[in-house]
Amino acid sequence: MGELLSLLSVITIISSGVALLAGVFLIKRGERVWHMRAMLAASGLATLFLVFYLWRIGIGYSKYYVGPAEWRSAYFALLISHTILAAANLPLAVMAVLNAWRGLRAATGNLDAIDRPAARSYFNRHRAWVRWTVPVWVYVAVTGWAIYFVMEHWGAVRGA
Repeated sequence: MGELLSLLSVITIISSGVALLAGVFLIKRGERVWHMRAMLAASGLATLFLVFYLWRIGIGYSKYYVGPAEWRSAYFALLISHTILAAANLPLAVMAVLNAWRGLRAATGNLDAIDRPAARSYFNRHRAWVRWTVPVWVYVAVTGWAIYFVMEHWGAVRGA
């Protein structure tokens, strides 16, 4: 079950990164509705990742590095940076989504009305948050895949 949860975790976090990049592309093209859909998909996939990850931890499944000694420091540097930024990404993403949601509410649910003064302030804050959130999220998605790859090849199951 742990292997399946690991696979589902990596699939969902990478998929969330792809949906995130699609959302960035769409908003740059002015496609607000499709941007919102892509970002909701990215957020939903990231939430599924968290469920699968916590489930895997909850059943006690973990691996430890047994790969080449000369790569050990690089692997742990990658793992530590990934872990710290993954923890930071949750509040960043929550603030970005919260400001977008408040802005949409202030625009009375109409994406064509986001330039109203009450809505604009929230969308300006949303944009300020995503300037940090997007690069962190992409880094976490890419390094999550890299860590999965390393552990599939040079990891051993604890307690096995």
